Amino acid sequence: MARRFSSLGTSFFLPVLLCPAGFAFQAGVGPEPVSLKPRLKSEFTANALVPEAHLRIDSSLVLIPVHVTTPDGLSVTNLTRENFQLTEDSVAQTITTFSKDDAPVSLGLVFDTSGSMHNKIRKAAETVAKFFKTANPDDEFFLVEFNEKPKLTVPFTPDSDNIYRRIARAKPFGRTSLLDAIRLSMAEMKKAHNFRKALVIVSDGGDNRSRYTEGEIRRAMAESDLQLFAMGIFDQDQRKMTPEELNGPRLLDDLADQSGGRLYTVDRVEDLESICGKISEELRNQYVLGYSPQNVSRDGKYRQVRLKLDEVPAEPKLRTFYRRGYYAPAQ
Repeated sequence: MARRFSSLGTSFFLPVLLCPAGFAFQAGVGPEPVSLKPRLKSEFTANALVPEAHLRIDSSLVLIPVHVTTPDGLSVTNLTRENFQLTEDSVAQTITTFSKDDAPVSLGLVFDTSGSMHNKIRKAAETVAKFFKTANPDDEFFLVEFNEKPKLTVPFTPDSDNIYRRIARAKPFGRTSLLDAIRLSMAEMKKAHNFRKALVIVSDGGDNRSRYTEGEIRRAMAESDLQLFAMGIFDQDQRKMTPEELNGPRLLDDLADQSGGRLYTVDRVEDLESICGKISEELRNQYVLGYSPQNVSRDGKYRQVRLKLDEVPAEPKLRTFYRRGYYAPAQ
């Protein structure tokens, strides 16, 4: 299922991604003829300038990560700034910064070790190991496992093998505290060193154990600069599913949609590897559009962002995935 969309911040709320002072993006240079070039693997340079993860509340630059694909899902990576139009609460915004790069990512793996994962966990662990093989050398990772309660089992590390070894030893049991696991992961993400941040959830059902509510997690995600991707390994026989499990796909899809990520539904465990490849490609093939909002009020209200891609003659039905909005800073 693919729908249109794009760490809790520190003690204040940050709109989407805020650009630290002094950082300069590569800007588009005038309109250029567009020749679509979909590709399966990123060709972006890994040495592109990337801002540090120290964010400033007095910054006024909002950054929107965008992934563009052809109708069959291939990434399109050679558009220019002039191909994009942004509005905030229906007011047109001027795109002042534009970049395309394979910047390092701080990635949190949120891994379901509840009892219902018993027959799936080995394949899921092997798939995660292959996913990490596509990592940028400067990426960093952490692991949160969850069943009866979430636990940070591997703090931030550049060693993805350490995470695989931990998952390979996991013994599934108990119920599912998914929302609490997301909240714990957002807290750990405050320690990230990279500008770009993402969570990847591997789970087979809905929440039936958390203390945090869905509304609380939605609000926290909207106030963060995280993208959320999910691999949902759902039971195909709904007669065997609890109400919480029936709600699982909607919950994950809504959270991913809000953040600019995506839910990938795993119909067969054998599909996990190809889905990991799609998530990795999406993380490596993003545009970042920046603008200074015309509405400078620090009222803490939600700002709705809409992106329109000008029609490209060679391919008029391109699809865009981006973050749908953010909460403005409060006084």
